Amino acid sequence: MDVEDLATFVEVADAGGVSAAARRLGISKSIVSRRLIRLEAELGVQLLARTTRGAALTEAGAGFRDHAARIGAEIDEAREAVLPAGGLRGRLRVAMPLSFGPTHFAPVLADMARQHPALHIHASYSDRFVDLIAEGFDCAIRVGHLPDSNLIARRIGPVQGKLVASPDYVAENGTPETPEELVAHQALMQGTETWQLMDGETIISVRPQGRFKADNGPALTMAAVSGLGIAYLPDCLTHDHLAKGALVPVMTRYPPLAAAAYVVRPPGQHPARKIRVLTDLLIAYFEQNPHLWGTMPNAPTV
Repeated sequence: MDVEDLATFVEVADAGGVSAAARRLGISKSIVSRRLIRLEAELGVQLLARTTRGAALTEAGAGFRDHAARIGAEIDEAREAVLPAGGLRGRLRVAMPLSFGPTHFAPVLADMARQHPALHIHASYSDRFVDLIAEGFDCAIRVGHLPDSNLIARRIGPVQGKLVASPDYVAENGTPETPEELVAHQALMQGTETWQLMDGETIISVRPQGRFKADNGPALTMAAVSGLGIAYLPDCLTHDHLAKGALVPVMTRYPPLAAAAYVVRPPGQHPARKIRVLTDLLIAYFEQNPHLWGTMPNAPTV
């Protein structure tokens, strides 16, 4: 029984169709179909019922899927055990934030690829919360405050942020002094999020309002620099603008609740070694580059 056929079947089962599985695997639909036909012929049973909307597991396929996934994971571990110097192989699909994934996390992935030439890394950059299981990701890097879920999270480092605005916006509109005053200002947001601010040891939740929204941090940063409103952004996006005076911190008496970056993965007893290696590399990256994520001490404040 071919290992690639088993892995392809698991991808089709999880993706819900041949086309989606082909995109995940980076191969053509015809190759996926041939592997499925070969596996079903060898087993002598139909594993998938093809429909106009994709593919659904048959009763036999549902029972076989977990066995196939477990066999694939065990074979990957066995292969890694015989690689020199603890090398990794197989495929790692990781979702990363668009806001600073390409600039801050992509170098870590590149370093991992150099260290493990037999490993295939597929990275997807988006600020939306991807469904790791439904979309077939091994893990994701998420920044901020994690919502409750059944995912397993490992903290990799702190991420500091602040409320910022341009000097022009402050000159024209003033600056809020309290959370109550903040809701009267133009906020720059990704959606309808809640900002959590600290009043001493007390957490205050604020629902800001605003007419400008964008789905990523760099776009919100440039909107703030252009004087469109107040934004809550991580220091790694605003550090240079603060240093040049293009942005200034506002409402420093009520700093945002401290956030962090995490590696999250689907539930399971043990993380795959490739996820453990990536996590260790990211933790080392945060420790070696604290200036990218911490508060800039000498920025002018308003």
